[in-house]
Amino acid sequence: MKRYQAHLQVNEQSAAPTSFRHSSVHLSPVDPVDGNTTATMEHHSYDGVGNGLTKSGAVAACTAMAVFYVAILYSPTLILRLPQPTSFKSFMVRRFVCAAVSSVVCLVYCSLVLPIRKWDASLLFGVYGIRLDHAWQTLIYPISLTSCMYMGSFVRNLFSVLEARNEYLNAGGNPSLFCKNFLQRFINQAIPMVYSISSLRNYFVAPLTEELVFRACMIPLLLCGGFSTSVVIFLCPTFFSLAHLNHFLEFYVREDYTFLKACSVVGFQLGYTVIFGAYASFLLIRTGHLSAPLIAHIFCNFMGLPAMFSRRSGMVSVAFVAGMLGFLWLLFPLTNPLLYNNITGDCKCWHRYCSWS
Repeated sequence: MKRYQAHLQVNEQSAAPTSFRHSSVHLSPVDPVDGNTTATMEHHSYDGVGNGLTKSGAVAACTAMAVFYVAILYSPTLILRLPQPTSFKSFMVRRFVCAAVSSVVCLVYCSLVLPIRKWDASLLFGVYGIRLDHAWQTLIYPISLTSCMYMGSFVRNLFSVLEARNEYLNAGGNPSLFCKNFLQRFINQAIPMVYSISSLRNYFVAPLTEELVFRACMIPLLLCGGFSTSVVIFLCPTFFSLAHLNHFLEFYVREDYTFLKACSVVGFQLGYTVIFGAYASFLLIRTGHLSAPLIAHIFCNFMGLPAMFSRRSGMVSVAFVAGMLGFLWLLFPLTNPLLYNNITGDCKCWHRYCSWS
């Protein structure tokens, strides 16, 4: 078994007045004969802030990407003058293409704005958090953490299944036959969902493109622009929520909602997207992996809003509170950067997890 000892490595490189320094921790292997396992402390100098990217420039770039992500969805009919889609499927496919184009454009634009001195594929993928290392950690830990918020939903669904089982048994049914019928019903409902165009939007296209644009592109820009970590976590969701304002026109014009109803629905959506956006930004900054907020995004889209109470049982509220307490208790331990990264001295301005151990 490898053992580790502490090494103190200080980077004495000069830094411009606008740059900043940080300290990070990593484990360094030494001779097995030596003593206890300890951590290595390194001091790194970020040079991204002094390379032309300012706070106002980062905000302007993020605003432009948010507007472009929404505007391009309406470009086929408003700019290209294409005929209206003849079906919901063709309408969604057109939007999928627009979302894919906007994602690629934003990725390229972000790579041009960021202070990247050496261009290669591995570096660019690392900027956006697109990585293959620590794969199982980025899947298991974030989804386990996110599941804590849905303890009320899990308990409510369990009670629904138990009630259905009791009704079935009271009617003289066979317990084993109930399990078989329940499983068959679940499969019959799941199969159409796999081939549904709405499922493709909710569980693949929307999460992937939104995380690429509103997390993978915007967070490095804001971090390298000089914003603090806490500001980025709550500023980035602002752009994410503003990108959902187009839903107001869809509700008010297409769905014929009243003005107040459309405002209330969109207002609720904005509040929810801000909260989730802050959590997703936290995951990306802490882990350095885009797959962490992506898997959480897909899971939340599948589960919907967490169940906080139920008229049939107060246990749903108890489970929700217990789950939220567990979520807060596990939030930092399950997102510890050392679980997801082999931290070294080569940390750029977009690698904020280096100083957040």
